[in-house]
Amino acid sequence: MANEQVWYIAYNGQTVGPMTKEQLMAYHITPNTQVWREGMTQWQAVYTIPELMELTRQGCGSGIPPQNPGAPGTCPAPAKDKTVAGLFAILVGGLGIQYFYLGKVGGGFICILLTVVTCGLWSIISLIQGIMMLTMTQQDFEAKYVNTDSTFPLF
Repeated sequence: MANEQVWYIAYNGQTVGPMTKEQLMAYHITPNTQVWREGMTQWQAVYTIPELMELTRQGCGSGIPPQNPGAPGTCPAPAKDKTVAGLFAILVGGLGIQYFYLGKVGGGFICILLTVVTCGLWSIISLIQGIMMLTMTQQDFEAKYVNTDSTFPLF
């Protein structure tokens, strides 16, 4: 790393680094992941830095083979918008549509089951969840609902 630029990444609420840009691929980076290096005035999203965006595209249909096939973060998941998920939760949350949108099919079915068992009262919890989704930052939303292994992330 002596001649290369070193990067720092905001990961799970912590600053991790220094590391090379190739080492960043060990983390699940998305276009909205915040990074910093010496010479930058502030943290920036990966999508604003062309040399890092190219790394997120490797092996994802760009024609560039991945450097570490199967490494976490090689092909970032398509971004899910917190506004869309929040509106789904508010408007039709009892049907679990927000979970289906996020790719959490099991969570969607759990939500439907809870709505049936509680005679629709579960929709109140989904309403609260939708409001919370709309008020959190996109990065917090992705950490809580998109980039989690949880089948049924609630609050």
